[in-house]
Amino acid sequence: MLAGIGGHMRKSRAAGLVLLGLCAGMATTALANEARMAAAFGNTVISRYSDGGWVKHWFERGGGYSAEFSDGRRIRGSWRIEGERLCLNDIQPSIMLIRRFCSPMVEVRQGETWASRDPLGRRVQNQLIPGR
Repeated sequence: MLAGIGGHMRKSRAAGLVLLGLCAGMATTALANEARMAAAFGNTVISRYSDGGWVKHWFERGGGYSAEFSDGRRIRGSWRIEGERLCLNDIQPSIMLIRRFCSPMVEVRQGETWASRDPLGRRVQNQLIPGR
């Protein structure tokens, strides 16, 4: 009977170690993702449209995201890197019923620009600028 109890305990410990290993792996992944986004923290990504409109994006450590549009609208949500894509999740209020949007991950330095598309497929020119 003691052997059975000990065996159960070993299985529980093993399961706990596997769970701990998975949690450590998730924490390592989160830290690696934050390292890939480090240039954006404390700075602004501005997306400019050909009609003169713009969106300012702010990314926070820990996954927070917020944005302000040139017409005064504001949104918030969370960010997460999924493979080679940067995804915005739980966007509130939803934009044209869009609550999630992913785009290719681009690693840039302050002042650099890159082209992409917004959630509606429109072309935008992005730039990472210093400060908020």
